[in-house]
Amino acid sequence: MNDSQYEVRADNEVTKAVSENLVTLVDPGGTASEAYRALRTSLLYTQVDKPPRVILVTSPGVKEGKSTACGNLGVVLAQGGKNVLVMDCDFRGPAMHTVFGLPNERGTVNVLAGECGLREACQELLPGLNVLSVGALPPNPAELLMSQRFPELLATARQSFDYVLLDSPPANLFTDAAIVAAQSDGVLLAFDAQKTRKVDVKRSVHALQAVGANVIGTVMNKVKGSEETPYY
Repeated sequence: MNDSQYEVRADNEVTKAVSENLVTLVDPGGTASEAYRALRTSLLYTQVDKPPRVILVTSPGVKEGKSTACGNLGVVLAQGGKNVLVMDCDFRGPAMHTVFGLPNERGTVNVLAGECGLREACQELLPGLNVLSVGALPPNPAELLMSQRFPELLATARQSFDYVLLDSPPANLFTDAAIVAAQSDGVLLAFDAQKTRKVDVKRSVHALQAVGANVIGTVMNKVKGSEETPYY
C-alpha cells in the first residue's frame, strides 16, 4: 500500500481527532511530511545486516518534539506498508493518546499489570498502525520498566509487528529513558534546533551509550530554512 492511498484517508474522521502536529496525516504533501519520509528511508536502510526494529524516540529535555517525531515516524512507516506499533512508555507525561486523538483508558501500564493483553489494549488508527497509550499512571514508573514484564512485553510486540516505536520521558531528566534504551535495538534523539544546547545533546548521548544503547541518529525539530525553501 502506497502513501497516496493514505492521503485519501487523511480527509476523513481520522484527521479531525489527531493533533495538528501529526503533519503526515494533516498535511501529507507538505515539506515536513517529506522530511519524515526521508527519515523513514534512512531508518529502513541503516544497519542493513541487522536493522533496528524496536526503536526508542527520546529527547534531552521537555517540549523538544519527541512524541511528535515518534507519532509521525509511525505514520510514514505504516504508509510504507509496515506493520507498526507506537507504544507510549512515558509514564510521567504521556502524550501519544493526545497526538493521535485517542482515548487513554488502558494501555502499556495495564498490560504490564496483567489486566489485559497487548492486542486488547492496542488501538488501530490506520491499517498497519496500532497505538498503545499509557493508561493509568503508575506510582513507580522506573520500577515498572525494570520489571521482568517489560522485556516480555517488548518480545511479544517484536513478534507481532515489523516496527515498535517507543516514546519515553526525556533522557536528561529521568532514568526511564536509559532503562528503555537498554532494551531497544536503537535510539533516535529528537531535539529543538532553536533552543536545545549542544551540551544537553552530548549529555543525553553519553547517558544512553553508558547503558549500551545504540544511538542511531537524531531528529532536529524547528530547523529554519531559507525563504525559498522553507523547512520545519
